Amino acid sequence: MAVNLSDVVVKAANGAEQRLGDLNGQVLLIVNVASRCGFTRQYAGLQALQEQYGGQGFSVLGFPCNDFGAQEPGSLAEIQQFCSTTYGASFPLYEKVRITEAPFDTLIQAEPEGAVAWNFEKFLIGKDGTVLARFKSGVEPDSAELKAAIEAALAA
Repeated sequence: MAVNLSDVVVKAANGAEQRLGDLNGQVLLIVNVASRCGFTRQYAGLQALQEQYGGQGFSVLGFPCNDFGAQEPGSLAEIQQFCSTTYGASFPLYEKVRITEAPFDTLIQAEPEGAVAWNFEKFLIGKDGTVLARFKSGVEPDSAELKAAIEAALAA
């Protein structure tokens, strides 16, 4: 069953509700992020993807989450400051979420792999809002597998 995120509502950094369907037409990479994780260095690679593909209708969406090892304890303002100054991250960061909340509660319905296991899992969303692929934390943003999936989604 194809799961569609178009009706999922999340909270933007400014606290406003945003329907993910408002982003239909773009390819999205939704990631649960954390600033004190062994994978935190992936922020640099996520920013590189944003820079490489952003002009083609692609966006990384970061959702800070403190559920795994309490590795995202700060406020959203602190997280944004850290990501911006340490990694030059300019892609959108949303309000902190629990992994059992939107958008992740809907995302895992699409996947036989079940629950999100750790920080920096990546979900590729097609232009129509459907979940195309899932990449575990160990898949680096610059991996050939992830880039090929993004390029295929952009070409679709």
